[in-house]
Amino acid sequence: MKEQNNIPTTKVQRAAKFVTTGVRIGANYLKHYTKKVFNSETTRDELHADNARDIYNALSQLKGSALKVAQMLSMDKNILPKAYVDKFTMAQYSAPPLSAPLVVKTFQKHFGKAPQEMFDTFNMQAVNAASMGQVHEAYLAGRRLAVKIQYPGVADSIQSDLKMVKPFASVILQLPNKDIEKYMREVEGKLMEETDYALELRRSIEISKACSVIPHLAFAEYLPAYSCDKILTMSWLEGMHLKEFLATNPSQEIRNQIGQAMWEFYNFQMHTLKAVHADPHPGNFLMREDGTLGIIDFGCVKEIPEVIYENFFAVLHPHFLQNEVKMNEVFKYMEYILPTDKPEDVEFFVDLFKKMLLLLARPFSFESFDFSNDDYFKEIYDFGESLAKMPQIRNGKEARGSSHALYINRTYFGLYSILNELKCNHIEITRPDWLKA
Repeated sequence: MKEQNNIPTTKVQRAAKFVTTGVRIGANYLKHYTKKVFNSETTRDELHADNARDIYNALSQLKGSALKVAQMLSMDKNILPKAYVDKFTMAQYSAPPLSAPLVVKTFQKHFGKAPQEMFDTFNMQAVNAASMGQVHEAYLAGRRLAVKIQYPGVADSIQSDLKMVKPFASVILQLPNKDIEKYMREVEGKLMEETDYALELRRSIEISKACSVIPHLAFAEYLPAYSCDKILTMSWLEGMHLKEFLATNPSQEIRNQIGQAMWEFYNFQMHTLKAVHADPHPGNFLMREDGTLGIIDFGCVKEIPEVIYENFFAVLHPHFLQNEVKMNEVFKYMEYILPTDKPEDVEFFVDLFKKMLLLLARPFSFESFDFSNDDYFKEIYDFGESLAKMPQIRNGKEARGSSHALYINRTYFGLYSILNELKCNHIEITRPDWLKA
């Protein structure tokens, strides 16, 4: 892959990139509608492919929060046309890496030394380049290490990038800006945390230590002396990313073992730690033929306030939806029902969110669950499509749902999706202790 020698860092440079991309998207639409004049059967497939290519190419050059949004969108397969999913998925594994001079410059700025002076050997060619940073292989005292380097200017550009990304998100998701704005503050806060490698170092050590009791998991060991707020050094974890792992045709037993480990990992964090690795895309997991799972990148961690936890997971109580008083209290707190709603609005949205919660919480209704069942995921996707077409949703004055739920929902959807891709057909559904009582 061609290396990138510079990253646009000023607001003017980055805005110019967005403007240029907007012009290209406009040209794509013009081409599409011109073709449609001469052939009424022309579909939007080519338009989506052209737009996905142009948007991804721009975001991959900008890196940082702009590319991170593409990565997040690639996980939402139920709301994106396939062309966007296919292209944006590249943000999880392979964005254009920084050139060697920029890597050296970053080390000299933060350590006063070139990487070759700090490590016995340091591979100047990145082994992985994603949205916020890239990873290099190094050796120290015979030990193989992974060194993550943050792209220059990432933190400084987050706020302005998100403002410029909004129109593209509106085009892709076919949602008005007002429905996206509500959650931008939550996204901005999480992205700012992802640029703080000192915070990631602390969280990585704390969460991996707490989760070390879970069978079949593997975590890196972190080296604080070789880390700072923009560079993070850890031991090298062996393993394969999801697509590479599936290509080895693993047995059903191994698939289920890895899936169970992943389920336990998230169940423990969500219900015991109340702090969860909230970036469950395939690029953050390393799978092995012996059925163990390596977990990397604790940059995005959602800490769940106790009151949000209690209300969000109240739906897991077997009789919750039959307790109308309690249900309405929770729905109001979680902003599924709004103070401005008329009685007919309340009735509509209570019924709607009851259906949604029953659907998404379905695995918790069983002792074990078959995540390989594509019918279940089709049901989720079809429900999402039906929501987008409802006038009460499309023309609503306010988006519904607490912003806290954004990353919790994203975590569960990402977990479910990976278990489906793994074709795990038997996952024991462990539950929090309070639900067993």
